[in-house]
Amino acid sequence: MSVTLASDVGGTFTDVVLTDAGGRIHVVKTLTTPDDPTVGLLRGISQVLELAGVSPGSVQRFVHATTLATNVILERRGVTVAFVTTQGFRSMLALGRQARVEEERFDLAFSPSEPPVPLTHTFQVPERLSASGEVLVPLDEDAAAEIADRIAALDVASVAISLLHSYANPAHEQRLASIIAARLPEDVPVVVSSDVWPELGEYERSTTTLMSAYVGPVMASYLHRLGAKLTALGITAPVHVMESAGGVLPAALAASRAVYTIESGPAAGVIAAAAHGVARGFADLISFDMGGTTAKAGLVREGRPGITHEFQVGGKGSFGGRRAGTGIPIKVPAIDLAEVGSGGGSIAWVDAGTLRVGPLSAAADPGPACYGRGGVRPTVTDANLVLGYLDPGGFAEFGLSADAARAAISEYVAQPLGVSVVEAAAAIHDIANAQMSAAIHVVTVRRGIDPRGFTLVALGGAAPTHVARLAERFGIGRVLMPPYCGVGSAAGLLHADLAIERARTFLAPAATITSASSSPGPAALSEICADLETSARTDLSVDSWRVPHQEGSQVRETPRVNVVRSIGIRYIGQAHAFTVELGSGPVTRETVTLAVEEFYKRYRESYGIDLRDPVELTTVRVRVTIPAGNPADLDASNVSTPLDRSPASRSVWLDGEFVEVPVVAREECAAGTELAGPYIITEPSCSLLVPAGWRATVDARGGVLLEAS
Repeated sequence: MSVTLASDVGGTFTDVVLTDAGGRIHVVKTLTTPDDPTVGLLRGISQVLELAGVSPGSVQRFVHATTLATNVILERRGVTVAFVTTQGFRSMLALGRQARVEEERFDLAFSPSEPPVPLTHTFQVPERLSASGEVLVPLDEDAAAEIADRIAALDVASVAISLLHSYANPAHEQRLASIIAARLPEDVPVVVSSDVWPELGEYERSTTTLMSAYVGPVMASYLHRLGAKLTALGITAPVHVMESAGGVLPAALAASRAVYTIESGPAAGVIAAAAHGVARGFADLISFDMGGTTAKAGLVREGRPGITHEFQVGGKGSFGGRRAGTGIPIKVPAIDLAEVGSGGGSIAWVDAGTLRVGPLSAAADPGPACYGRGGVRPTVTDANLVLGYLDPGGFAEFGLSADAARAAISEYVAQPLGVSVVEAAAAIHDIANAQMSAAIHVVTVRRGIDPRGFTLVALGGAAPTHVARLAERFGIGRVLMPPYCGVGSAAGLLHADLAIERARTFLAPAATITSASSSPGPAALSEICADLETSARTDLSVDSWRVPHQEGSQVRETPRVNVVRSIGIRYIGQAHAFTVELGSGPVTRETVTLAVEEFYKRYRESYGIDLRDPVELTTVRVRVTIPAGNPADLDASNVSTPLDRSPASRSVWLDGEFVEVPVVAREECAAGTELAGPYIITEPSCSLLVPAGWRATVDARGGVLLEAS
């Protein structure tokens, strides 16, 4: 086995997992350093190398998940960008799509959000293509040169270009890019939509391209600094960055297409849930990942995470959903997630006599009041500590102060509401549960899926404390707490494959492909699939895929490659399309016919309507994957962490009163151990609450399976 490092930088904690040459797993959780995430990351790496007794030079692979791209967009910390589009569409981004949700619906003074790039940095060039790619108005190169000079005078850090119908013919975009690039410094990237995501829908394609240009230089700088620090530490392994759809990208590709990494961290948690579930024979899962800042839910069906090809960054909505028109739409593949601003660090506050929890978080600095690092506002973690769910003797890098937690809850919640500290803490805990259940509701009930037949998988340091109560809300009878679930997302990175997806619009009635007498026939579709596969393979060759070799050296080796082809299908006249796999082998009329039948089936399952109307093909997608190989088994018998010295029992708030509840460390439980609730099972980075009416069983892999009695 090779030595692999995996790290997940979250808003509160940075998790690091290492698998050594013997397959043993070592984990470290350390506080994130918001001002420079590499500081906390390098601290965690140094600690895990020392814990494992592994030299930095022995590391053959480094896999990294980061919230950098998301944070840059949400906090508007990206670089200065110029945007160029077709004449007549200069106001496209400023107009955007606006939707009012929640309290904004009643705000008579509602102001639309600022466009992602101001009109002063938005330009239009005379040119026009038809939807089929035919040149209607040639590119005006004199006007393009004038625009290039004006952009150069703005001293921007990057340029985004998105011309109308460039997905059908990229010639104008490519020529315009070369004209602009010739007048800018070499280190200023010019990003074109036909490279980032050549798909119909000018607004979404433009925002995706713009965000790639906006975040790219920041991501490139971050990865450059990280690479330099890793090299200084003695780690020379290739760096792979988690992408939104659950694979990993070579660092160079992640820097140039940073928009692919927006859902980097959350995706890793769903991959971990799928790996744990499949290893135990559970194919249908709900991933619930609760960290310090947010809680995320994702669906795994038949062992495969759900994938979406459009999501909102910074969007608003009701109860865990995200409404179109409230954020920035991104058209790249991503694991389908629902997220709420409710985590262990979510601050509890009183608003006009009403208790609120989140979305503001205490984060890593200063953190919850009980951390003793300067935080004074009460959080969900403080409430859980007061209620006895957490062990004050030790958590991650430090102990927890129950006195500080009580003082914070008393001052900011209990006294304003006129209740006791314990009642206030219980209310904070219950409200957090209600808010987090909304994320599960979005990925199941709201989509017509009955969650009761699924297994709920707890990931993240805060999830085990809440997961059983969440399961009860939905009638879910089985919950899995995997081993080292407190660093679940980082562990999921060990099983992430090197992957990239390419797409291209192919708008044609399905009948023209399936009918022997029609044109263009399957040959045109097959040719596009081949072109996309070639492009994706080229993308993945940006970085060497290195494997262990004699005497510790590393050589390049031709890897095994998996290719998945799919096609978007919709009824003619509709806007929404389902993505259906084409299957392996040659693309034939029979292949497309089977895909159309699968579309009819999925439409009936989703909407309850059995239609056989004519359909059309929309977008061809090809995903190329290089499997991760044989990472360490997700087995707790391999985990190397300090033994949790918890007391034999603890007073815990259950059903309106404090009850003396037995406490045991998960490492002390042999496989097959059964514990009837109420019980608390601890790990160094989390505590699992087993309420009355639940039975916990430690499985052969060291995970804990909860089943309703």
